[in-house]
Amino acid sequence: QVQLVESGGGLVQAGGSLRLSCAASGRTFSRYAMGWFRQAPGKEREFVAGISRSVVSTSYVDSVKGRFTISRDNAKNTVYLQMNSLKPEDTAVYYCAARWGGSDYYTGGYDYWGQGTQVTVSS
Repeated sequence: QVQLVESGGGLVQAGGSLRLSCAASGRTFSRYAMGWFRQAPGKEREFVAGISRSVVSTSYVDSVKGRFTISRDNAKNTVYLQMNSLKPEDTAVYYCAARWGGSDYYTGGYDYWGQGTQVTVSS
């Protein structure tokens, strides 16, 4: 089992940047594929970015390609989401998630979730 704690959210003006972090407990972090999701008010939760266990593969939803970068440091049990050129439509609660096993990134089927961190982008 793994516990996930997100941090780094906040209020930023459009065009600004934020870096989200997600710290995972346990000694098996490197065996989990990781992902970031977001949920805006009144909308369903959506996949934002995913990264494979070995950092070889990453994937992004089209709306954030070229602006967001997912990365991980297995030695620190942490996954990151660097968000640049933020837009008001990026406003949401952002969640990190862990999926056991596999060798790729995944857009669903995650086993564990963090509590979320709020990102608000003002226009």
